[in-house]
Amino acid sequence: MKYKKIYLEITNNCNLNCDFCIKNKRVNKYIQKEDFNFILNKIKDYTDYLYFHVLGEPLMHPNINKLIDLAKDKGFYVNITTNGYLIDRIKDNTNIRQLNISLHSYSDKYHISLLDYLDKIFLVVDRMIVNKTYVSLRLWVNNSFNKDIIEYINKRYNINIEFDVQNYKINSFLFINNFHEFIWPDLNNNILEEQGSCYGLRDHIGILVDGTIIPCCLDTLGIINLGNIYQDNLEDVIHSSRYQNILEGFKNNKKCEQLCQHCKFI
Repeated sequence: MKYKKIYLEITNNCNLNCDFCIKNKRVNKYIQKEDFNFILNKIKDYTDYLYFHVLGEPLMHPNINKLIDLAKDKGFYVNITTNGYLIDRIKDNTNIRQLNISLHSYSDKYHISLLDYLDKIFLVVDRMIVNKTYVSLRLWVNNSFNKDIIEYINKRYNINIEFDVQNYKINSFLFINNFHEFIWPDLNNNILEEQGSCYGLRDHIGILVDGTIIPCCLDTLGIINLGNIYQDNLEDVIHSSRYQNILEGFKNNKKCEQLCQHCKFI
């Protein structure tokens, strides 16, 4: 089996404390280079696309550029999701296939003006798109700063788009994606739906920083623990009864796992 992508959490630590985030409830950890290399060797036959994303801010990793370069050297296309505050750390890296920037992470409580935040980000963005890195600028519908952010983008690129635009292609490598804010799956929330499907396990899996294998990037606590990449082979995980039950359930529009029943992402 080959996945469209595998999410790999290189750290669960974050430099922000956003209101919309489910927050990290695990011990803060940064993946070691040796462990990262071990994981790459174990998953290399299962995907070409590696996403540094589950929880945490990947650019906080002290060896972020070494990890990017190592993954690229092993043949992976590297994709990163970031809040943008530490974007300077990757400004010279040309081995990133796609950079997703969560502009809805901006808040004036972090003691930086919106203009300074955007200036810092777009100085790097413009360098990256020259190097043919795809950049997705992510916003949430009804975010209080959307209008100001769109006005900034319009002025910078001499375009004229509406502040509530859903999706927009600025150029061949730069895009705006506007989503509705979602509710994180949580066993204690008020959502309970047994019917439904998901792309988890069908086109992707996730790996937490401690090696826990999860079905998707929203299982931040590893509640649906399918194994551990350091001890288990992916092939055995794929053929395990829990994995197959979840997969079969999704094929039949049924959520077998309790956490999935508390999720409305799809």
